[in-house]
Amino acid sequence: MKKWILRSSILVVLIAVIFIGIRPESLVGKPSIQSSAALLMDASSGEVIVSSNGDHPLPAASLSKLMTQLIILDEMNAGHISRSDIVTISKHAATSAGINVSLNENDQFTVNELLKVISVYSANDATIALAEHAFGSEERFVEEMNRRAKSIGLSVHTKYNNATGSSSLSGGPSENYMTAKDVAKLSAHLIKQHPQILKLSSQTQVELRNKGLYMSNTNWMLDNVKGPYAYSGADGLKTGYTEDAGYCLSSTVKKNGQRLIAIIMGAETKEQRFEEAKQLFDYGFAHSYSAKEWTQNWASTWLQVIQRPSF
Repeated sequence: MKKWILRSSILVVLIAVIFIGIRPESLVGKPSIQSSAALLMDASSGEVIVSSNGDHPLPAASLSKLMTQLIILDEMNAGHISRSDIVTISKHAATSAGINVSLNENDQFTVNELLKVISVYSANDATIALAEHAFGSEERFVEEMNRRAKSIGLSVHTKYNNATGSSSLSGGPSENYMTAKDVAKLSAHLIKQHPQILKLSSQTQVELRNKGLYMSNTNWMLDNVKGPYAYSGADGLKTGYTEDAGYCLSSTVKKNGQRLIAIIMGAETKEQRFEEAKQLFDYGFAHSYSAKEWTQNWASTWLQVIQRPSF
């Protein structure tokens, strides 16, 4: 009997070593990040799984529009504005710099139409038009962006100077600044408060009424895009680019009931941001191989051993 117990104990230890050695995260190499910053977060728990320069403030480009989307959707929920509201395009919006959809002064669109354009194509003119509609001016909207950043717990490093992430206001700083960790926290908050954002951000194309424009989604990582960078389960969230910021990405994937958020800031090419985000997700889902599942495998093996008293 003592020999059986000894042999069983030795076998269990060996099996434990094997299980530990072959856990999925050991088979997936740690991401090789060349971008200025990267971070991977569990959307539910807020656990930071990977961080590369994640607490350093960097130009955020159109990742800033995650806050714009949050505020607009909050204003809708509060009844202050409606999806069917008609927005008249101002001269300020029509002459915005950077990526836009050539909205003309006095053009009219609904809030819903402009929100779709922001979510899929990240247009600056549509962003400013919504900001003005919601708060009267871009300046007042920016004040709300900074107030909201504090209220949801973003760090002091996050600073918004405009609603779009590209053009400056009143000759001030030309960029908004955020940390990768703050972008991840904002992304998680946006998804939690307004899960419908994922339906908006995962559309492959959007049409702008009366313009004859069809805009394709700039997020090549989306599952339904089916391109070379598509990732199974990817359904959001926002891309960004300016000369100072480089190529940026907030991407989210849900797999096996778990949602992860990957942030890339300061990539040198469009492709790099998607390639590095893929590495983060591969590592993250392997790393997050649930303790419950691992324990179940371990318990099953242990039971098989103790139920066999002879060899």
